[in-house]
Amino acid sequence: METSPVEVTRLAALGSDRATRLLHKAREAKLAGDRPPVAPRAEIGASWDRVLRSGIDPEQSTQSVLLETEEIEHRRRSSALGEVMPLLSDGLVSIADTAQQIMVVTDTEGRVLWRQGNPGVLRRADAICLEEGASWAEAITGTNAIGTALASRAPVQVHSSEHFVRSLHSWTCAATPVRDPRDGRLIGIVDISGPATTFHPMTLALVGSVARLAENEIRTRHLVAVDRLRSVAAPLLARLGGRALAVDPHGWLAAVTGMPPVDRLPLPKSLQAGQVWLPSLGMCRVEPLPGGWLVQVTDEPSDAPPRRVVLDLGRPPGLTVTVTGPVGSSTQRLSPRHAELLYALALHPEGRTASELAEDIFGDATRTVTVRAEISRLRRHLAEVLAHRPYRFGEGVAVEVIHPEHPGDLLPRSTAPVVVRARTTA
Repeated sequence: METSPVEVTRLAALGSDRATRLLHKAREAKLAGDRPPVAPRAEIGASWDRVLRSGIDPEQSTQSVLLETEEIEHRRRSSALGEVMPLLSDGLVSIADTAQQIMVVTDTEGRVLWRQGNPGVLRRADAICLEEGASWAEAITGTNAIGTALASRAPVQVHSSEHFVRSLHSWTCAATPVRDPRDGRLIGIVDISGPATTFHPMTLALVGSVARLAENEIRTRHLVAVDRLRSVAAPLLARLGGRALAVDPHGWLAAVTGMPPVDRLPLPKSLQAGQVWLPSLGMCRVEPLPGGWLVQVTDEPSDAPPRRVVLDLGRPPGLTVTVTGPVGSSTQRLSPRHAELLYALALHPEGRTASELAEDIFGDATRTVTVRAEISRLRRHLAEVLAHRPYRFGEGVAVEVIHPEHPGDLLPRSTAPVVVRARTTA
């Protein structure tokens, strides 16, 4: 009887020499482009295909450039997972320690933000760069539970030779994505890793259960926060005329007056106080409340124009950005660095993370602290059109870039990779 891929993995974990050899031969056949003696599990085969396309060397090291301590702390503070780390630790660390394993928690880029567990395994993890600040995305480290769970957006267990990079064949790992119940977005990965001899088929179910507890904790905290906002906003709305809502930072409704209630109001990802164009309501006046926003629908016509940005790169050194909105327009001069950043954002309307912008501007994805500082300076004057998480022009903002007559004259002194590519491919 032919052995199934799942059974091969199980038997390999239990120490079956034949199953271990089959896993190894399946990987070697994949690398050689041959038909394997037994097919890998579907999720592993799909990962191997992705990794092969990305050009990962199966004999490479798993070392990666570590984030600076300041950047790690920033990401921890920015992550909703920080709120539930005590719960994750209580649910997994003691079990991992006893089982000779460690718990690893990453952000949505696969960067390790926290790790805890057995001291001996932590020391072994240092040798493969499974440490705070390291990248475990598939495109960096090949098939592994953290990176593959990120790529597939699904729980996955990766054992021994199922890892693409050979130096990980003595490891086993199980990881599951964690989503923010307030908006459904992925917020990170929870993983249990250890020596291959510590494999257990129930590890993935355990990690998944604790991750769901963490999501439920975030949901419970959210409901408490909405109730707190409601107690503040309800008396205020009772005194207001017209249409108005009180919503939390994610748009969930706490109180409403003068209009039918909605479960959630779609908000720009970066909302500022003042006059704001909301597609579902038209022009609104937005004011901060403790734990949320007061949104008052104004009497202006619902077809009031959205904001428009013109980035003029056609006449260096006179680089400018002009913002036109419902209440007029303004123009300001740009430094070459700020012109580079705005140009990169104009090329990527879907948005860029700090590390992606660092790669665009410096060719070095680790220079995120500098990027954040420069974006912060830009947003002092352009907060109404620049959003963050990720960085991008806000929803409903029309962006126009005025290029020089000759492509080679685009920001001629710039060495930013995003600009150099534009000069050479135009």
